[in-house]
Amino acid sequence: MAITAQEVNKLRQMTGAGMMDCKKALVEAEGDFEKAIEILRKKGQKVSASRADRETNEGIVIVKTNEDNTVGVLVAFSCETDFVAKNDEFVALGEELATAAFTHKPANADALKALTSGDITLGDKIVELVGKIGEKLDIVAYEVMEGEAVVPYIHAGSKLGVLVSLKNTNGTDVLEAGKDVGMQIAAMSPIAVDKDGVDASVVEKEIEIGKDQARQEGKPEAMLEKIALGKLNKFYKENTLLSQAFVKDNSMNIAQYLDSVNKGMTVAEFKRITIG
Repeated sequence: MAITAQEVNKLRQMTGAGMMDCKKALVEAEGDFEKAIEILRKKGQKVSASRADRETNEGIVIVKTNEDNTVGVLVAFSCETDFVAKNDEFVALGEELATAAFTHKPANADALKALTSGDITLGDKIVELVGKIGEKLDIVAYEVMEGEAVVPYIHAGSKLGVLVSLKNTNGTDVLEAGKDVGMQIAAMSPIAVDKDGVDASVVEKEIEIGKDQARQEGKPEAMLEKIALGKLNKFYKENTLLSQAFVKDNSMNIAQYLDSVNKGMTVAEFKRITIG
């Protein structure tokens, strides 16, 4: 049957798909718009399945916080190429995902995809965009945080994002201090807030590494434990946030910096997510 340019344009406005894809779908559906939309969605599913094993090392990290900075979310929406990461539709869908995450606070990325947007789920919206763009797209990370003062930090390029929860924030310059700490986390990638947050398996591994190094240096067996514990303290200083030297002023660590801004202020928790 003959498909008019007006019908093709109407389907294009409804779905955002390309003109040729819309025309083919309408021809296959014999002019039935609902069937044509379903055909376009199935095309997206086929493309998505065919690219399931592709790596997605590009994309954007989006952050949302409320006005009083007590709640924040981070969403990492990935793609295969930097070109697509700058695509307006890709960025718009990323923003929609982050807004939905902030509004509903789903349990995880799968629950986020299950949320509805109009008459379809967000997961289906991702699949539809896969069909149009031809790349694998996915939510690779999603974090939600609540606290006394939740401060966001997005690194240049929007491929790395941080949320910092500060406590004992009775004072001024809290948000500025939080952004400084967010920049620290982005740059130095600490593994925990302090040594109490380091997993026991990591501690055991570092002690064994320290002993092996000391043994190879010819140190006496009786001294190995003490030397390893010394190396462990150095590990804590370099890899736990509050003990790290402040990147903007290495005469103090992060704990001292926060205390200098507001007496007793410290970090309750942080989240750091990155793409690539």
